[in-house]
Amino acid sequence: MATKFYSCTPIPAKPASKTVSNKSFLLHNSRISTLGHHSNLLPSSSSSSSSAFTLRASISPAATSVSVDGPSTPTKPSKTLPFRVGHGFDLHRLEPGYPLIIGGIDIPHDRGCEAHSDGDVLLHCVVDAILGALGLPDIGQLFPDSDPKWKGAASTVFIKEAVRLMHEAGYEIGNLDATLILQRPKLSPHKDAIKANLSELLGADPSVVNLKAKTHEKVDSLGENRSIAAHTVVLLMRK
Repeated sequence: MATKFYSCTPIPAKPASKTVSNKSFLLHNSRISTLGHHSNLLPSSSSSSSSAFTLRASISPAATSVSVDGPSTPTKPSKTLPFRVGHGFDLHRLEPGYPLIIGGIDIPHDRGCEAHSDGDVLLHCVVDAILGALGLPDIGQLFPDSDPKWKGAASTVFIKEAVRLMHEAGYEIGNLDATLILQRPKLSPHKDAIKANLSELLGADPSVVNLKAKTHEKVDSLGENRSIAAHTVVLLMRK
């Protein structure tokens, strides 16, 4: 018997259903991305696959394509940031018999900060702002008041260490803004000296270091000259 051969044309696979006029598509097991359009990815009611999604896209008349690709691995954010921001706060009681040191400058007053170290509220605050920007432990963890070696220590030691860590991480001061809160004494006569010394300790140009002083309108311990506080915000820039 003679063998008969037949020519067969393959039947193309059924494409994913789509209705361009309604701007909707049904795609299975795919990662869907649209270029230049707003879209919402919603679970499909189709029972053919539990991972089916319906993409409703608002497509402009100029749109020419919708791309479909496979799953991608999320990229881990880099820890090397172009800049970092930190905030510091400190508060100390004011008591007779202690020196009042602010920003490394001895300020004449009848009271000073009671603290384990020299109680320099501004430098402590700046140190915490730098450490916070770097994502490091705070000043109390690096220089604990339970350690006798820090008893009466000059706060310039702490800020020099914070600056060393900043440079080691590859950053420098972008700018710094500090606010001192105390009822007395008036700091206007001392602000220039404090700012100059702080800038030198930071290795920063004085133009990027700002210092403000506020009273507390005679409210609570700050306003009653029983304490002193400081806030600092610092911007670190990648070298």
